[in-house]
Amino acid sequence: MVMDEVFDKLRTLQDILSQKIELEQAIQEIPKILTTQEDVLSRLKKSFIEKNQEYDRVKANVAQFKTLLAEAEASRERAERNMDTITTQREYEALDKEIKDATEKEQQYRKDLQREEKNLSVLAEELQSDASMIEAAEKELAERRAGIESEIAEKKAQIEALVQEEQNLTPGLDPEVFFKFERIIRNKMGLGIVPIKGGVCNGCHMILPAQFANQVRMGEEIVFCPYCSRILFYEESEQEEQDFFNDEDSGSLSDLDDLDMDEEEEDEEEEDEEDKVDMDYDE
Repeated sequence: MVMDEVFDKLRTLQDILSQKIELEQAIQEIPKILTTQEDVLSRLKKSFIEKNQEYDRVKANVAQFKTLLAEAEASRERAERNMDTITTQREYEALDKEIKDATEKEQQYRKDLQREEKNLSVLAEELQSDASMIEAAEKELAERRAGIESEIAEKKAQIEALVQEEQNLTPGLDPEVFFKFERIIRNKMGLGIVPIKGGVCNGCHMILPAQFANQVRMGEEIVFCPYCSRILFYEESEQEEQDFFNDEDSGSLSDLDDLDMDEEEEDEEEEDEEDKVDMDYDE
């Protein structure tokens, strides 16, 4: 197989492999999206459980303050009824103090009860909102799970088709070269074969040694860039340097003989001119 055909195959394979790698990466990313949704749902449920526990605690506080308030009210009312039966000043002072203490407790318990009832109401609204969010997230996750298998299956079918195209092109290629080529494409953002122009690699844009560039230009073998490891092929450029030896420009042995004869004739002409000058001077 001539090298031009090899390079054509590699360029076609480059497109196929790039598409295949992109699909493989997409298949790997799909479960990550599902995992993200699962994490969101898990956090929602955790928050719901914590709020539900807080709701139960506040609810218990409400019940406790109601009991304490009722006891304080009963104590005050009992003391007030006993005021009708007192006979001494000391009894009056004792009952009066009991009524005041019960009244203060009653007022404090009522404030505490109102605060906890308000907290309970807020928590009830938040729990209802969180329950709706959890329901929506579970529905979305279920739909995503249902569609994810078909999405992955579709991408795998596309990969299988690309693999078939790949297998149709690989016969005749050196397996080791193909192995390196595929690995390069995976590591070099889809570019495994690039041209050199003006002695510069179009993959990493490094200037290549002249002898190395000439080796690529000859196109007799697979050559890898010494800097980025991509496969190189030659492509003409407007300012391409002429690194090859040119026989016409360098001349031949016969040209050297002609040059010597021309120099001898010039020397003879110079001697004649000098003799003429000397004769004129003597006269």
